[in-house]
Amino acid sequence: MRPRPAALFAMTAQNLPQIFPPDVMARLRDTVEIDPTLTVEDFTDPRARTALATAEILITGWGSPRIDEAVLDAAPALRAILHAAGSVKGLTSPAVWERGVLVSSAADANALPVAEYTLGMILLAGKDLFAHRDRFRTQRAFPQGEIVPGIGNFGRRVGVVGASRIGRRLIELLKPFDLKVSLADPYVDGAEATALGVRLLPLDELLRTSDIVTVHAPQTPETLHLIGRRELALMPTGSVLINTARGALLDHDALVDELRADRLGAILDVTDPEPLPVDSPLFDLPNAFITPHLAGSQGNEVARLGLAVTQEAERLLAGRELAHAIDHAALERTA
Repeated sequence: MRPRPAALFAMTAQNLPQIFPPDVMARLRDTVEIDPTLTVEDFTDPRARTALATAEILITGWGSPRIDEAVLDAAPALRAILHAAGSVKGLTSPAVWERGVLVSSAADANALPVAEYTLGMILLAGKDLFAHRDRFRTQRAFPQGEIVPGIGNFGRRVGVVGASRIGRRLIELLKPFDLKVSLADPYVDGAEATALGVRLLPLDELLRTSDIVTVHAPQTPETLHLIGRRELALMPTGSVLINTARGALLDHDALVDELRADRLGAILDVTDPEPLPVDSPLFDLPNAFITPHLAGSQGNEVARLGLAVTQEAERLLAGRELAHAIDHAALERTA
């Protein structure tokens, strides 16, 4: 039997039991030699330095220190970083890639709950559930007439901004519903859009022709305020903007003006800054629905991240390609 490679946890200690519950931890320990009582939050700690000397695999997560040249020098046997979270941009220094260390991320596993959250919000927004809940709470009576006009999800136009992992998972989840789905993404061509089952549009046209716009683009210098004052003005009156990507993609001052004019609705799980100042008008505007960055993996969902990393470790030990390896060349235009 091949000896198990030495591995080391690098993440916030309090997150470890949620990401690796007993069954997932047992499966991981069948694959690698790892001490579950050692969770590194500082690579200069003496115990960390000792473990790094023989570590072949770093299993990182939220709260992991950055992996720079000094860390790599202290870990001469390191051959893979398996990240039990999403983006590795802030985690990996250029030296990681220069030295040929394999990097994998659980971003695909983390994409699913965000896509599920967004699906739920799209369907609720299509029925205008939040406004009707508030009216019902105040008026304690049903709307007049048996049929409420202007709501429903039959033929509702949904615009997806960004064919990211989450954007693509969302598109898959939307397929069973009678919705008209469009996509704006400068890196997707017509053939790929057809394969995804969506109509490819320039961003401006998508904004003009969508009842619900949901943002799934990465945060890069080019996407700062991707949805700004001009873009918001293109959206039809009564339409809804959903953002589960990054707060900086949206001009919040411009959005507040549109909300105060009662022209648009907004569902925001991410904001800029995060959290919002306590006096932000977004907390009180009736057409804004704000959640505290909960769309990503939470509660029992984070065990999916640990499982994804465990499966990657199994592939590595078996000499197979990693299923979720990060392409350094594409890293700058991904989340």
